[in-house]
This record gives sequence, C-alpha cells and structure tokens, in this order.
Amino acid sequence: MVRQPSINAQNRAPLSIERITEAALQIVDGQGLGRLTMRRLGDALEVEAMAIYHHLPRGKEQLLDGLVAHVAAAPADTGAADAASWRGVLRSWAGDYRGRLLAHAGVLPLVVTRRNPAALTATVTSLREVMRQGGVREEPAAVAAHTLLGYVIGHAALEVRGTAEDGADRAVDWDARFTVGLDLVLTGAG
Repeated sequence: MVRQPSINAQNRAPLSIERITEAALQIVDGQGLGRLTMRRLGDALEVEAMAIYHHLPRGKEQLLDGLVAHVAAAPADTGAADAASWRGVLRSWAGDYRGRLLAHAGVLPLVVTRRNPAALTATVTSLREVMRQGGVREEPAAVAAHTLLGYVIGHAALEVRGTAEDGADRAVDWDARFTVGLDLVLTGAG
C-alpha cells in the first residue's frame, strides 16, 4: 500500500536553510539553546533529522553559525553615511541589533562564543566602512567598530541577566542606559 502524504505535508513549505534556521530559532527562543538537537529540529520541521543535512552538510556547527548570522546584521544602508549622518546610521543599527539580541536572547551565547563567525566579521567591516565614509581614519574606525559591536553585545548580555552591575538597588532603565552609553561610544569614535 502506498502511503499518501498528509494534508499538512502537502501544504508545508519545502525544506530550505531559511526554514531550518527559523525552526531552530523557535526552539532556542522557546526552550533554550541546550534543547536544540537535530532530532528535535527534524520533529519541528516534520522531517527526518537526516533531511536537514542535505541543506546543512556541516550539521549542527553550520546551523549554529546560521543562527548567529540570522541575528547579527550589518548596517542596512552604508551608502547614506556621510560626515553629517554616519552616527545616525550607527545609532539606528545599534538599536536594531540590540533589539534582535534581546528578542533572541538564547542565541546570545553563540554570538559571544562562536569562533570567527562570518556574520560578525561582515558586521565589523560594515561598521568600519560607515565610520570611514563619515571621515574617521582607518585605524581608529577599525578600533571603534569593534568597540561598538562589543558595547551592543555586552549591554544586551547584561540586560538579559538583569544585572545592576553598578550596585544600584533601584530598577535599571535599560533603554536610557543603552542610549547614554551609545552616545559616549559614538562621540569618542569621531
């Protein structure tokens, strides 16, 4: 007897790297990074775990790098960065990136620990280029790009932990704290 595909399977989008990444992100966001396995991912996608390897030949290592790339992003429009607007481009990028890190806090440990993820390298390169277009010299722009990326990632990590690292016994206004720190980083960059 020939088994007919279920109605669900007929309406399901074909397996793709994007679909795999989104499903993995849902697992990490909902259950935590430690619960992400290829078997659990296959179950979420309603496929055999081995089918995932067709799209991700390096398996879980490639998947983890893909999660970092999905959350990390370079500034969207570096062409608009000139002497008058480059800080605005970076301010917008920093706010957006912080938002993605907070929305996908389970990926944050990967952002911090993955060795040489291409996404972070591309982000630093883009940040540096925005600064260079704004008139910052190459060497200070390279240092400032790393500093800015580190600031956003570090701030998000402290926010996720909910720490009041200054010893304050009051509620922390994370948005205000982020803005003040970002202004300091960007003012020192140029």
